[in-house]
Amino acid sequence: MTEDRAAEGDPGAATAAGAPAAAPAATSIDEYIAGFPPEVRRVLEGVRAVVREAYPEAAERISYRMPTFDLHGRVFIYFAGFKGHVGMYPIVGKVEEVLGDELAPYKHGKGTMRLALDEPLPVGLIRRVLEVRAGEIEAKRRK
Repeated sequence: MTEDRAAEGDPGAATAAGAPAAAPAATSIDEYIAGFPPEVRRVLEGVRAVVREAYPEAAERISYRMPTFDLHGRVFIYFAGFKGHVGMYPIVGKVEEVLGDELAPYKHGKGTMRLALDEPLPVGLIRRVLEVRAGEIEAKRRK
């Protein structure tokens, strides 16, 4: 895996600070976030805080070398730091359908929401993404 893939927002292509995926993987979200420069850490911590506040029952873990929250035993949201942004995943299906135009400034590639390091965190939009994802998970639970 290359840093070029990381620059394109591929969540599996890089670890902290855009290092190649061969670098040792973090074993906790705290450790993952600590490996980034302050401007990236600020956004990573912000995303984590929004998820924790909105869904305190969501469980934290590292999956695919990224911070991950699970809700009711299913992947709820991934997020990952890169040199110039923080990505959130998956932004597909119902999330795109419900929040389409609102997501447009943040969409980059299939399933990716990019959060710029030099802009305010779109807390309201992140909460709405989480609400839709929670609804998708709940619907799957009822099946």
